Amino acid sequence: MEFIRGYALSIWSLLDPLYYMFTRLTYLDRCAGSHGCIFRVRLTRYKGRTIILADGTEFKKNDVLVKIHLHNVRLLKDLAGITNDFQKMIYLYKKIQTSLPHVANYIEKHHQQDEIKGIIGITLLDRGCKKLGFEPHTIQNRWYRMFKLSALLPISLLSRGGEKHYFHSKPQYLMMSKDKLYQRYKQIK
Repeated sequence: MEFIRGYALSIWSLLDPLYYMFTRLTYLDRCAGSHGCIFRVRLTRYKGRTIILADGTEFKKNDVLVKIHLHNVRLLKDLAGITNDFQKMIYLYKKIQTSLPHVANYIEKHHQQDEIKGIIGITLLDRGCKKLGFEPHTIQNRWYRMFKLSALLPISLLSRGGEKHYFHSKPQYLMMSKDKLYQRYKQIK
């Protein structure tokens, strides 16, 4: 199984630059002072149903959000030496926690800062997300949910090493308002 996982990761490493190019992502770790950030981001217009977050921020159709993407190939390489699932979750939690200030910095310096209402991601891994400040919300559109589930299949199989929990998982939006992001992660200069 390790041989197959290594082979799949090598192929994914080759395809990742194409994915990056076609999705218009920005590497935050190439921004000044963001070394080690595991997010790649892009601006997006929200297309889901209206959601009101706990702080009162409302995400409506066509609101401008920063979509966050974990740099999965890099994460999988980092996690390759860790066999314990709990240790993997701790590692991932800490990487996300130390990367969120870079997302706040990116938004603060962006020329569309005033239009950006918050951040959004899609994941199967929602454990610990509330402690980081995210709010999980179900993807209502069944077809989009199925599409995202199939798109997340490779990362799930490579990171977990099996499929037993995969088909019981449901991809979710992880959302955070810009105000909450700034409150929790904006670095004072």
